[in-house]
Amino acid sequence: MPATVATAAHPTDLLQIDAFADAVWLEQGLSRNTLAAYRRDLVLLAAWLRGQGVALIDAGELQLNGYFAARHAQTKATTANRRLTVFKRFFRWALRENRVAADPTLKLQAARQALRVPKTLTEAQVEALLAAPDVTTPLGARDRTMLELMYASGLRVSELVGLRVLNISLQENVLRVFGKGNKERLVPFGEEASLWLERYLQQVRPQLLGPRQTVALFVTSSGINAGTAMSRVMFWNIVKKYARQAGLAT
Repeated sequence: MPATVATAAHPTDLLQIDAFADAVWLEQGLSRNTLAAYRRDLVLLAAWLRGQGVALIDAGELQLNGYFAARHAQTKATTANRRLTVFKRFFRWALRENRVAADPTLKLQAARQALRVPKTLTEAQVEALLAAPDVTTPLGARDRTMLELMYASGLRVSELVGLRVLNISLQENVLRVFGKGNKERLVPFGEEASLWLERYLQQVRPQLLGPRQTVALFVTSSGINAGTAMSRVMFWNIVKKYARQAGLAT
């Protein structure tokens, strides 16, 4: 019978995990549930690593890849990516605190997830949809950014349109999302989405807003609601428009 997480985790690893949890609580004020989830994910990793004869703080890229191959080959991308986000934050903290000499998660990439559209799309169809917006225009660049981010993160439409600027960390390529029941979670995204987000924030969003101010990340640009957060209905209409342009709509 396999050992439980509580007995498999080494006391030295638990001290590292507790120090990290204390640090992120002080720095970012994360909720108790979020901190508990962080700790649970790290304890699972530490237990698996000890089974390989490696301490948590000594883990390298090879061991972390081995963990994901062993533990997440059959799990949803959202679960694997959530844990990858936690591991990246832990090892960045450990590097900053001089507890490790290098960040072993630096080259680890989040798994791309299925785009949440009304029907299942192939990879080629998704690429056609992403390429549909005219990115030489502010609206097209905004729409491409939203599609890229939804594809990279697997967010629900309501979560996507509800994002605020402060929910984005381009340094860590992670979103702070509040879903159903106001539950908080951290969602990673890849380099492609990060590049589009950076361009949108620096060049496009200021053009769409003009003199107006809002905390909403993705904003409208015309009509009486100009400069406000986009609605779910508005975004789905945008998706349908690009689906027709890409030859995906019947």
